[in-house]
Amino acid sequence: MTILSERIARPTAAPSRALQYLPATAFAVDAVLMAVSCLVAVLGRKYLDIFEAPGDLSANVGVMVPFVIVGWLATTSAFGSYAADVFGAGTDEYKRILNASVFAAGVVGVTCYLFSYQLSRGFFLLTFAVGSALLILGRLAIRRAVQSARLRGGLLQRVVIVGGPGHVDEIAAVLRRERHLGYQVTGAFVPAGSPGHHTPSGIPVLGDASDPAAVSAAEDLDVLFFTGGSSRNARDLRRILWELEQRSVQLVMAPSITDMASDRVKIRPVGGLPLVHLEAPRWAQASRWAKRTFDLVGSSLLIVLFSPLILLAALRVKLHDGGAVFFRQTRVGKDGERFACLKFRTMVVDAEAMVAELQQEQGVDALLFKLKDDPRITRPGKWLRRYSVDELPQLFNVFLGHMSLVGPRPQVPREVELYDDAMSRRLRVRPGMTGLWQVSGRNDLSVEDSIRLDLYYVDNWSMLQDLNILMKTIGAVFASRGAY
Repeated sequence: MTILSERIARPTAAPSRALQYLPATAFAVDAVLMAVSCLVAVLGRKYLDIFEAPGDLSANVGVMVPFVIVGWLATTSAFGSYAADVFGAGTDEYKRILNASVFAAGVVGVTCYLFSYQLSRGFFLLTFAVGSALLILGRLAIRRAVQSARLRGGLLQRVVIVGGPGHVDEIAAVLRRERHLGYQVTGAFVPAGSPGHHTPSGIPVLGDASDPAAVSAAEDLDVLFFTGGSSRNARDLRRILWELEQRSVQLVMAPSITDMASDRVKIRPVGGLPLVHLEAPRWAQASRWAKRTFDLVGSSLLIVLFSPLILLAALRVKLHDGGAVFFRQTRVGKDGERFACLKFRTMVVDAEAMVAELQQEQGVDALLFKLKDDPRITRPGKWLRRYSVDELPQLFNVFLGHMSLVGPRPQVPREVELYDDAMSRRLRVRPGMTGLWQVSGRNDLSVEDSIRLDLYYVDNWSMLQDLNILMKTIGAVFASRGAY
């Protein structure tokens, strides 16, 4: 609460005018990348030996390249890829780019067929294959630049939230946590009778949420969030929309739903009423044969790949103090089943006996007990932990079916005994060697954030998310973020 209050207390930044140039910037970047893909296609068609009859395209390049680029840009624009609300977050931007590229390729192919134009197949395939990849990479680069600027305090949008104090603070907490979205909460409208001039987290109260005239007259905002408890009806909402249409203020409906993957939410208008359909949690799908097959094959390949490193780590641990190479600890897995979790030993031999004493000295709770400067860690243990080499033996746990490559972290029994009903949902899937907690900061995260990420994974599981986490884990391990 204090952090958010301090953030609100600081003067709010003026909205960056650069935001309005994002669509034009993306358009220019796309045009350049499309031209590059055409050039690559011309050179590839001419010099690569993979085509049956490499030839000279100079005779018709002057006609085809402008036609392809203009048509591709027009299709990309028609698919909404330059709309202001697609930049910065979500996968919709990439989906539109891919769909537009496929459609543009179809248009070019059909047009050449109808007009009996002899277009080189090599040029056609290379242009759209290379171009689609370049466009995705270009949008990714733009997104990284935008998010980096937002983390530094630029490209921000001023947000006013309308709703009950509790709902306002809940939405504000999400916006504060997801800083890359660029939303800066500057105030709130709450129902009349709410105590104080600030919400419990310190957001200034600007007026009565049930007064549409006051809400629509609010100044110094770029986005107006409506959430639960705002006491509005459809007529008042329409009036506010009409009042704001000339002010370039975005209106966002934020239902009291958090930690829900976008592909689990579907909006279906019925009789002019937009109904929000929520898909059931997906934890059951994470236990099916596809994920288990992926774990079995993946762990087998990784054991073979990392076998030299595993042998080197085992040798270093053994030579340091002559103690056991592996540390076996009872952990709780899927459905509460206990198993022996393997790790390279990174602590002194009597480390477990020192836990209670360290908890009392540090005043640390038993749940997710971690110390940044733990005196029990040995010299080789520091290196093993820094690059997560100590966890490589868990590949054998994955192979045996105790764990998964991706999932919530396995907890010890004394930690599981502290679980409430919500936290116990973590036990519905196999624990993982890596997960959202690791790619989001690992031990630098608070207990609450670690639990939230694990529950998000359980409820929103997908194979694509697993692959994404595995890719991000590589960067997190080499950067050693939050590893101790």
